Amino acid sequence: MANTMTTEQQKTLVENGVGIRPGKRGRDYQQISLYRDVNPLDWEDWRWQMRNRITKMDQISQVVNLTPSEEEGIRNAKGRMAMAITPYWATLIDPDDPHCPIRRQCIPLADEFHVSPHEMADPCGEDSDSPAPHLVHRYPDRVLLLSTEACAMYCRHCTRRRIVGQEEHADPGAGRWDKAIEYIQSNKKIRDVLISGGDPLILEEEVLGGLLKRLRAIPHVEFVRLGTRVPVTLPQRITESLIATLKKYGPLWMSIHFNHPKEITRRTRNACEMLADAGIPLGSQTVLLKGINDRPHIMRKLVHELLKIRVRPYYIYQCDPVRGTQHFRTPVSTGINIIEKLRGHTSGYAVPTYVIDAPGGGGKIPVGPNYILSEAKGKYVLRNFSGTVYTYLE
Repeated sequence: MANTMTTEQQKTLVENGVGIRPGKRGRDYQQISLYRDVNPLDWEDWRWQMRNRITKMDQISQVVNLTPSEEEGIRNAKGRMAMAITPYWATLIDPDDPHCPIRRQCIPLADEFHVSPHEMADPCGEDSDSPAPHLVHRYPDRVLLLSTEACAMYCRHCTRRRIVGQEEHADPGAGRWDKAIEYIQSNKKIRDVLISGGDPLILEEEVLGGLLKRLRAIPHVEFVRLGTRVPVTLPQRITESLIATLKKYGPLWMSIHFNHPKEITRRTRNACEMLADAGIPLGSQTVLLKGINDRPHIMRKLVHELLKIRVRPYYIYQCDPVRGTQHFRTPVSTGINIIEKLRGHTSGYAVPTYVIDAPGGGGKIPVGPNYILSEAKGKYVLRNFSGTVYTYLE
């Protein structure tokens, strides 16, 4: 390899929980035949990680023992939402367990190509609420800016699979966002911009910084957020230079997509610590997924681990009825039960809001247990988390 590393550099990487070992929940990458001869400096290069993503059957077969359903899924996953798995994420997969929650999220299954009647290409109705290219304006004071169609890894439950995966580079080109910026400038009711995608953190720093600079120049834009999964799937991307770019255009808020406690390795913890230390408030957005995180004890473990790395659990989403995701969806009662088992049983900071993104573009609707048993003439009969009944008089 071109990079060389001193003993001291290797020691530093090991002490920081990066490079040679991905963390207590993963394998040493050099145990995987694909990466046996990879230099630790290359491994820590996020661009190397992007260039060397697993996209082919012969690659993933060196990481896991594929099932017939996975083999069929990989053969059929072409074009948009083709398989792409970062080498880092590959180290977290259980090679022998087809039910591994890390594996289920990244390797296509034959089930993806069985579409149920109520599934849609655009379940959240984003295209119908798009007044300008790459922009969604649904709520009165905020917009969603889709900065790129590319991600570090293509999650198999992706709600934007109709558009994600079209571009495989981190430079979307000059002028891409001109119409969206013009729209935001012309509408003074917009005070909040969420930059998502795809994943904005795979943009080169000068490109992302240029977008942030343009938004920060609009006087009525008070609040800028970034929606990302990069700290989870490609934590090597969180570098000092990226942090410097984000701090330059702060204050920023960040929502990170976490689904399972196994995703929180030492490497991801380090990435979140760098972001939090830079003064960026972090929240989590989790998709409720059948067989992955639909048990209360798994979700409780996830939210507890998130708080330990300074990420506030924010939303649990009911998995959207996007085409090819029926095998991931749970009954709504499953999500309500999870909230029931969290509220009152753990810190309030650890309890996210469970929401259904209304099909067709109705926006996020909070759903949860009912604690009001009856209401009449200012008299409320309530129950608490343990089922004890109380009366409140107005």
